[in-house]
This record gives sequence, structure tokens and C-alpha cells, in this order.
Amino acid sequence: MYAYFRRWRDQGLVQEFHDRLRGKVRQSEGRDAEPTAAVIDSQSVKGAASVPAATRGYDGGKEINGRRRHVITHTLGLLLVVLVTAGNVTDRQAARILLPRLRERFRKITLVWADGGYTGRLITWAGEKLRLTLEIVKRSDGMKGFVVLPRRWVVERTLGWLMRSRRLVRDFETLPASSEAFIYFSQAMLMSRRLARRTPTAERSQWTVAA
Repeated sequence: MYAYFRRWRDQGLVQEFHDRLRGKVRQSEGRDAEPTAAVIDSQSVKGAASVPAATRGYDGGKEINGRRRHVITHTLGLLLVVLVTAGNVTDRQAARILLPRLRERFRKITLVWADGGYTGRLITWAGEKLRLTLEIVKRSDGMKGFVVLPRRWVVERTLGWLMRSRRLVRDFETLPASSEAFIYFSQAMLMSRRLARRTPTAERSQWTVAA
């Protein structure tokens, strides 16, 4: 079983399967298959004993020893790019890896929303090197308690979806690449269920007969 998983992971088949489902979900929503805007954020999770010291770290802000999931989603909240790093890798450091990948794979995207963790020289760098507008959505100092912030709530909801998968409640994987693969699998299950609900009953019956 692991041999099949490793083959899918190393050959990029997990991501390709996920991306095809994402295109179908966007089309079912009346959107173009390729997005034009995105949202970036990260999530720190505790690392199990199986996570080696070389790929884990301490996130001082969240007080978590483990790994960090850096994700970029489109405006429907579905994943575009994923990067799993040690917990001590900052948002700005990971963005310098993620944003070029985003630009290479999705040429139509020109705008990315982010939180205050992505401020500084990163904004200028993204504009000059990648022709990406990095727009910071800040939380007002007067806000108290939980507040839904424009655009940012989309990616925060996606990070919440990931925590519904038991395998992703904490990081159990020895390799960060395996962690990324399970994130894609988690989103693939969500999208396949969404598509199944929208499929006409007659068409679902044909699938059952064919199976």
C-alpha cells in the first residue's frame, strides 16, 4: 500500500488528481477553471514523535513544536499550492517559495490577499519579481473577539476543513512531502463529495451500473 502511495506522491499524481477535481468544482460553480485571485495563510500543527528533528521547529507565536502548513487558495477556498515546513519557518520565508510556484502554475493570478504576517519587503519583491499584487488585509486595533475579515476568512475556513481529517489533526509524517500529499487527499475528498451532491440522480445511477 505504501509503495502505491509513494509512487503517487513522487510522480505528482496526487496533486494532478486534486487539481482536476478543483477545475470541475470551479466549473460547477459557474467559474472559469483557472482562477485570477488567491489568498495565502499558514497553520501550525504539533508534530508527532515520527517527525524528525531536521524537519520540525518551534513556532513561538503559536507556542507549537511541529510543522507549519503554508497554503494558497482561490476565492472559493480550494487549494492551489501547498508547502509544509518546520514550525519555525516564517510566513514571509515560505511565501518566497510559494508565490513563484503560484505564478508559474497560474499565470492569470495577479492579486493575492494576505494577513499582517506577510508585510515588509515581500510586497515589493512580489510586485517587482512576480508581477503579483500582495494586498494586506489587516485586523483593526479596535476589534475584539472573533471577527470575520474580508477575503482572509476564505483561507481560514480552508485550514479549518483540513482539521476535520483525522490524519491532519497533527503531523505524523516523516517526510514533509507526505504531509503535503495527505493535505491534497483531504481536499480531494471534500471536492468529490461536493461534486457528487450536485450530480443528477440519473447520472449517479449510471455510475453505479458501470461500477
